[in-house]
Amino acid sequence: MVPTAQAQEMAREAQLDLVEVAPLERPPVCRIMDYGKFRYQQSRKGNKSKPHQQKLKEIRVRPKTGDHDVLTKVNQARKFLEHKDKVLVNVLFRGREVQHIDEGRRIIIGILEKLGDVAKVEKAPSMEGRRMTAMLAPKA
Repeated sequence: MVPTAQAQEMAREAQLDLVEVAPLERPPVCRIMDYGKFRYQQSRKGNKSKPHQQKLKEIRVRPKTGDHDVLTKVNQARKFLEHKDKVLVNVLFRGREVQHIDEGRRIIIGILEKLGDVAKVEKAPSMEGRRMTAMLAPKA
């Protein structure tokens, strides 16, 4: 136990700060340290504690979408999955395209096969009104 004045003098000689670390104790506990460095380390520690918030990303294509464009969408979905986000794959049918559900199913199955190495199918392809949807989740 050191008197406050003596502790302040010791801190001044060491060119550091006298910081009260446990004010509720009797007597209060103080420490000689670099307060700026301590605050910086606390802020760095605080950033790492927050886990990644998983988001739902959406990829939209149409039955007439070209192969290269679909490949671009697959690469984008791969980035989302590597970032630990879920991906909803949508094939939108407009007008008479609804008569060609098989074409939309071929596209969606092709996308699922291309992403099979980084994702697992959470919801198989199914029709919902004028759209066919499938849900992909990142592999653990």
